[in-house]
Amino acid sequence: MSKHRIAVLPGDGIGPEVMKEALRVLESVAGKQGFEVVTDEYLVGGAALDASGNTTPLPTETLQGCEDSQAILFGSVGGPKWEDLPPDIQPERGALLPLRKHFGLFANLRPGVCHAALKDASPVKNSLIPEGFDVLCVRELTGGIYFGTPKERREENGEEVAIDTMVYRRSEIERIAHVAFQAAKGRRGKLCSVDKANVLQNSRLWREVVVEVSREYPDVELSHLYVDNAAMQLIRYAPDYDVIVTGNLFGDILSDEMAMISGSLGMLPSASLGSPSEGGCNFGLYEPSGGSAPDIAGQGIANPIAQVLSLAMLLRYSLAEEAAAVSIECAVEKSIEDGFRTGDIFSGAAGEKLVNTSEMGQAILDRL
Repeated sequence: MSKHRIAVLPGDGIGPEVMKEALRVLESVAGKQGFEVVTDEYLVGGAALDASGNTTPLPTETLQGCEDSQAILFGSVGGPKWEDLPPDIQPERGALLPLRKHFGLFANLRPGVCHAALKDASPVKNSLIPEGFDVLCVRELTGGIYFGTPKERREENGEEVAIDTMVYRRSEIERIAHVAFQAAKGRRGKLCSVDKANVLQNSRLWREVVVEVSREYPDVELSHLYVDNAAMQLIRYAPDYDVIVTGNLFGDILSDEMAMISGSLGMLPSASLGSPSEGGCNFGLYEPSGGSAPDIAGQGIANPIAQVLSLAMLLRYSLAEEAAAVSIECAVEKSIEDGFRTGDIFSGAAGEKLVNTSEMGQAILDRL
């Protein structure tokens, strides 16, 4: 029997509630597929700040626990309670960004999937998405404007000035381009690179490098869009697209747009991956695309599907348990087809059953 170890970081808001359902699914699928996963739980984000007297959202023991694991299953962090703290220790900037940087998690894979059975939940007209859609956004995660220097506020000519610097190196663009091309090769063979090459120097380099890398993938069709046009085209007809690759800032925005037009942030997982090991597995951090949703925290009504599907991605990319990943994804899809709906995806249509967090988790367990 294969044995794995993962770090579990439930975080804040609805994080612990949806994480509970994901761990129930993990226990069940591991038993059915014949492997063992040891889960070690650690504090992160606002929960860690509260425990440490507002000194750190990423305790040393949490970081060490992640280093000792094969992957991180992450919930969500942040909320109004901690918004007035100094920026460097606010939950997302002080925990999530450092984790990505520390482990070199440069590739964010965020599927934007609208199941045909859920097209009524999408704000996009049904006529534009008759069969739903499945688009994968591959976002570069450790470069660009979030990490470039200088990054500062200062006074200049008697006026306050804020500076953030967007920087991309050829090597950073090359490695994320390879991830995207390989993903497209395993899907429908179409890759759209999104940039702002009509304005930005780093986007001109981005486009040049992506074109160069494309020569290694003659079976993948490459196209390009400026980011403003991409934002429009995803709403106009998302089924046209297969894989999108873009930089950190643009990917942050477009992946949230994809989540919204899919029907709900509560449906979509994400994986932040480092370079693969010799065995082909990636160390990664896996989390729902949505946030901590403090407005509904503690009510037991959050949608656990994004957390459960994040677990499926962890099993696939970090633990090489493909059969387990597929079985979870099929169980989620069958639960949707059978009409189970949390409030965020409930439309009141015939055959739909409004359920709470644990009931949705149980529906998935029953279909494993």
